[in-house]
Amino acid sequence: MISPRHPLYQLTRSRLLEFAREPEAIFWVFVFPVLLALGLGIAFRNRPAEALPVAVQNGPGSAALARTLDAAPELRASTLPSDEARNRLRTGKLALVVVPGEPTTYLFDPTRSDGRLARLLADNALQRAAGRDDPVPVLERRLEEPGSRYIDFLIPGLIGLNMMGAGMWGVGFTIVQFRRKRLLKRLLATPMRRSHFLLSFAFSRLIFMIAELAALVGFGWVVFDVRVHGSILSLLVVAVIGSLSFAGLGLLSASRARTIEGVSGIMNLVQLPMWIFSGVFFAYQQFPEVMHPYIKALPLTALNDAIRAVMTDGTSILGSIPELAIVAAWGIVSFGTALNLFRWS
Repeated sequence: MISPRHPLYQLTRSRLLEFAREPEAIFWVFVFPVLLALGLGIAFRNRPAEALPVAVQNGPGSAALARTLDAAPELRASTLPSDEARNRLRTGKLALVVVPGEPTTYLFDPTRSDGRLARLLADNALQRAAGRDDPVPVLERRLEEPGSRYIDFLIPGLIGLNMMGAGMWGVGFTIVQFRRKRLLKRLLATPMRRSHFLLSFAFSRLIFMIAELAALVGFGWVVFDVRVHGSILSLLVVAVIGSLSFAGLGLLSASRARTIEGVSGIMNLVQLPMWIFSGVFFAYQQFPEVMHPYIKALPLTALNDAIRAVMTDGTSILGSIPELAIVAAWGIVSFGTALNLFRWS
C-alpha cells in the first residue's frame, strides 16, 4: 500500500483534482460519448427496410406493370415519362427504371447496391405475377436479436475511442500546460523520480476509466439494451490495459512538446489513422485486404476487437490475448520511450 506521503500518491491525487475542476474535460470524457452513442443509436436503430423507388416508363402496359411492382412490399413504383424517369435514375432518385415491351427492359446502375437489389426484386415480382412457381420451399427469418444491431457494434467502438481520446488528450495537455507555466521545473526540485511523475498520470487515468466505462456500458444497456455477454471482470481487464496503453501514448506525445498547438498536432497525427481505420463506426474489413495486417497492428483496432469479443461474443480474457498483447506492447514501448525522452523544461 502506498503511503499518503509518497510522491506518487500525492501526484495521482493532484491529477484527479485537476481533472475534476475542468468542466470541459468532464464534458468530453463523460457527456460527449454518451450523446454520440444516443445520436448514432437513434439514427441506426432497428426499423423496417424502406421500399426502393422504381419507375415504369410510360408506354403500352405501363400502368399494369406499375401496379404489379407496387404490390411488392420492397418496392414503391410509379409511371413516368421516359426523359423524367431516366433523369431521376441518373440523379439517384430512382433505383430502377422498367421499360415495358417484348422483352421488358431494366435500366439501372450496376455500381449502386440499391440498383442491383431493385432489379432482382422487380424481376422476381414480375415473374411471379406471370405464374412462375418456386419448386424449392423456403422460410425467411429476420434476425433482430441484441448483439446483431448496429448499436451493439457501435458501443464497444465508442468505449475504445473514448479511452484513446481521454488517455491522450487528458495526459498530453496537462503535461504541456505544466511545462508552459514552468511548474515542471519546480517539481524537479522535489524528492520524487521522473517515473513517479509519469506514472501518476497513468494511475489517475485508471480511476476515471472505471467511471467512463460504467457510464457508456450503463447507458447502452438502459437505452438500447446493449448487453455484455462476457464477464464484467474480463471487460474491466481489457479496459485497464487499453487505458494504460493510451496514457503511455499521451505521455510520449507530450514528452518534448512545449506548446498546446504543438502537442495538439502530434496527438492529432497519432489519432487520425485510428479514427479512420480502427473500426469505431464501421468494420475495418471494408478496407482492402492487403491493409488488414497494418490496421490490426494499431492499438485502437486491437482494443476495439478485444472489447467486442467480450461484450458481443462472450469471449473470455484468454480468447483476446493476441489483441491485448498488441495493446500492451504499444503501452510499454510508449511509456519506456517517454521516460527516456521526457524533459522537465
